[in-house]
Amino acid sequence: MAHFMTLPEAVAQNLKAGDTVAFEGFTHLIPHASAHEAIRQGIKDLTLVRMTPDVVYDQLIGMGAVRKLIFSYAGNPGVGLLRRLRDSVENGWPNRIEIEEHSHAAMANAYEAGAAGLPFATFRGYKGAELARVNPNIKSVTCPFTGEELAAVPAIRPDVTFIHAQKADRKGNVLIEGIVGVQKEAVLAAKRSVVTVEEIVDDLDTHPNACVLPGWTVTAISLVPGGAHPSYAHGYYPRDNASYIAWDKIAADRDRFLAWMKDNVLDATPEDFADRIKHLRSAA
Repeated sequence: MAHFMTLPEAVAQNLKAGDTVAFEGFTHLIPHASAHEAIRQGIKDLTLVRMTPDVVYDQLIGMGAVRKLIFSYAGNPGVGLLRRLRDSVENGWPNRIEIEEHSHAAMANAYEAGAAGLPFATFRGYKGAELARVNPNIKSVTCPFTGEELAAVPAIRPDVTFIHAQKADRKGNVLIEGIVGVQKEAVLAAKRSVVTVEEIVDDLDTHPNACVLPGWTVTAISLVPGGAHPSYAHGYYPRDNASYIAWDKIAADRDRFLAWMKDNVLDATPEDFADRIKHLRSAA
């Protein structure tokens, strides 16, 4: 059952060096606050998993927290490449990470397989593509019923998944509204899960077909208003486009990157965060 605790407690209790971890979110509800707390706690040697790694994964990689990245598409959305990821792969700074690249379809199916307790996912995909040449975890299987050749990839089963959501009730049930990527599957596939939320309420007050994670699927819940910034939280605050644009120049220079991380992550105080949230609320 879900336990309510502070985010530092949730990270310390559930994320360990060497873990495979997913910080999942698609377009919005990206759990930036959780990833920043992992950086502050100095947790290293992580295998990161995500369908669309963007700025926060660039930050984790640039701070030397990552050993391997399992992903489909990596970039700063609407801006360009991830400069810290590229520096790591091309130049080995601050360390050279291993990469395992898949298609979106493969990642989505792999999460579903993990959630179902299956060892691998099979689907129609990679026809005419050459990604299997550089990724030995892309295989093929023959359907025993039709003889059709299908793609197969290992199931994704993280040690821990972090997501951000709009609400949790006091029983630990979590409501996700707006675009729902693979957050639900990523939680169900994981051994442990941490959910940060905008608010905790007595009643979720939603319709029967809403995306609700029941409390028994969640390990820890932390109240972190604004925990998705600079991505948006549907119904709460907009996407901070200026932050994504600014990141391109910040990440382009190693020293500037490290200075930004020190000021905005490592040395950030609750008061700094509260001021940011006030700005988000006024912009909504």
